[in-house]
Amino acid sequence: MAVRGYKDWEEQYRAEESEELPWFYAPLDPDVLHALEARGLRRGKALDLGTGPGTQAIELAKLGFEVTGSDISATAIKRAKDRANSHGVAVTFLEDDLVDSRLVGPFKLVMDRGCFHAIELEQREGYLETLSRIVEPGGVLLLKCFSHKEPGDKGPRRLRPDELHTHFEPMFEVQSIDETVFQCNFEEWPRALFAQMIRL
Repeated sequence: MAVRGYKDWEEQYRAEESEELPWFYAPLDPDVLHALEARGLRRGKALDLGTGPGTQAIELAKLGFEVTGSDISATAIKRAKDRANSHGVAVTFLEDDLVDSRLVGPFKLVMDRGCFHAIELEQREGYLETLSRIVEPGGVLLLKCFSHKEPGDKGPRRLRPDELHTHFEPMFEVQSIDETVFQCNFEEWPRALFAQMIRL
């Protein structure tokens, strides 16, 4: 299951309206909202990796964060900018490849809602190098991915909790991994894992 490259993502965004994409979800992810409330996080520089149509970045900006949203698709970035303007919020949207990134931190909060589970094993080193540069010490990484308990093999890679520990420690302290669902355009939301981590 290879990660799709720029051409693939760009073609999908050009072919479908944002609201019709499988991963579209307009409100802030409930797991993210609960995590922010529990941690008392309401301010600081935040990054939404793979922002897509920008829904999550926009909602974080509404809460008071200084938000950057990045995506490999130029069309996704344009749509995200248009959506932010329509909501009257300021978000910096950048076209960027998360496994070979030009992003400059530091960020207090990084949100990955469906990126890590879409990349191949050999690309994870580049992803982690990016995080090592841009997440400030003590910064929070909130990551949601498909769970190994989700049946079938259609869509992104499934991950187990121990895999998240293996890949992210010791750069991060994995504080919790909860079983949840991936809010999206499917009638039945896929089973997912939601991890909260702290940059060491």
